[in-house]
Formats: sequence, structure tokens, C-alpha cells
Amino acid sequence: MRTHQTRRMGPAARLARGLWPDHNPLRRSSDRAEAGMVAILIVAFLVGAPLIVLIVWRLTLSATFTTATARHVGWREVPAVLLKNAPESGYYDSAVPATWTAPDGTAHTGTVYAKPGSPAGTTTTIWVNASGRQEKWPLTPVQATTQAGLTAACAVPVWALICLGAGLSGHRLIDTRRMAAWDTDLRTANLGGPASTSS
Repeated sequence: MRTHQTRRMGPAARLARGLWPDHNPLRRSSDRAEAGMVAILIVAFLVGAPLIVLIVWRLTLSATFTTATARHVGWREVPAVLLKNAPESGYYDSAVPATWTAPDGTAHTGTVYAKPGSPAGTTTTIWVNASGRQEKWPLTPVQATTQAGLTAACAVPVWALICLGAGLSGHRLIDTRRMAAWDTDLRTANLGGPASTSS
């Protein structure tokens, strides 16, 4: 007498078997629909992820204000002289009053950030626009590229979550239809009629 050992199927094997277009009478149309939905979502993720990364990378890079863009619109780096000593304590740069000369030659006074302990008279570099108003530091091309890459990388798990959410919603909808079909089959069987296996 021969005994047959059944191998346990892994998730990938079960998915492949569910997608296979066989004629198993026990497999309902809802089972095939669910397997097809999973296949579509996998393809959508694999195809969409690289496209989304490229689009997000390009959009982030084009929206980043770099040093090249800053110089193009008339921003310049100018030396600012501290008017007071910077506080000794702290690990971060401190706000200190300073004075600087605008590209047009006019003198300006404002607040700049200097290293802790910097004495009055120390020179630090700031960015100003054409009128001499202080502006935020623009990013270097390397910083801009790195920032765009990190933003694009974050788009991949977001796209994965979107696909997962779509899959869970589809699974819930298919399960609702499947349960309704089973309920109909049970009622039909209890009445002695033919059972339906179409859903």
C-alpha cells in the first residue's frame, strides 16, 4: 500500500496556483478575481515604483534652490562682521548682531549665526540678495542631489502602502461577495436545490 506525502505550499506557490487558468470546479470566480487582483497590484508596484522614483527625484531637484540658482537671481556671498561676542555655551551657532556691505555698496545691520565663543570683529559669510537683505543659505548641487534622492526613496514605501491599501480594500470587497455567495449556496442546499459555485 502506497502512501502519498503532500508538500506544504508556500505563499508564492499558492499565488501561482491561484493565477493558473485551470478548470478546477472548486475554485470560484471570486478566487480567480482575488488572485488576478494580487497579480495586477504586484505588476503595478514593480512598474510604478521606478517611474515614481524618477518623477519625484526630478520634481524635487527642480524645486530645490541651489547656489547656482541663487547666483543666477543675483544673490551673493558677502562677509559679515560680528558686533558682539557670541555666547560661549551651546553646541549650535548663536544669533549675533553683525554688519555687512551689500553688493551695491550700502551698509546693512542684522542678525547672523556664528560659532559659540566667536569674538566681536569675527567675519562670517552670509548670503544676501541684490538689495543687501540677508537670505537663507541655498543648497549646493551635491546637497540638492542627495535631498532629491532621499525624497525619491521615501516615495517607494508610500507607493507600497497605496498598493497594499488597494489590495486590502479589494480583498474585503471580494470577501463580502464570497460570503454572500456561500450564504446563498447554503440556503439553496437546505432547500434541496442545486448549489451554485459561480461566485
